[in-house]
Amino acid sequence: MQTMNISLPDPLKDFVNEQVTSGRYSSVSEYVRELIRLDEKRKAQEHLEVMLRDGLNSPASEMTGKDWDELKSRARERHAKRSPK
Repeated sequence: MQTMNISLPDPLKDFVNEQVTSGRYSSVSEYVRELIRLDEKRKAQEHLEVMLRDGLNSPASEMTGKDWDELKSRARERHAKRSPK
C-alpha cells in the first residue's frame, strides 16, 4: 500500500478528526479511503447515466440474428472471465 500526504486547512482537519473520534471510522486513512470509494461510485454512476442517455437518444434499429449472437458471445466471454476456475 502506498502512502500519500495531504495538507488541509485547520477547519477541514478538525472535521476529519471529528469523523474519526465519532467512532464511525477507525482512522483518518479509513475515512479518506471511504470518501474516495464513494467518489469512484458516483463517477461510475454518472458515466452509466451518460451512456444510457446516449443509447436512448440514438436511432432505433432492429436486432438481427447476428446482433443477438454477438451479444450472447460477449456475455459468455464476460461471464467466463468473472467465474472462478
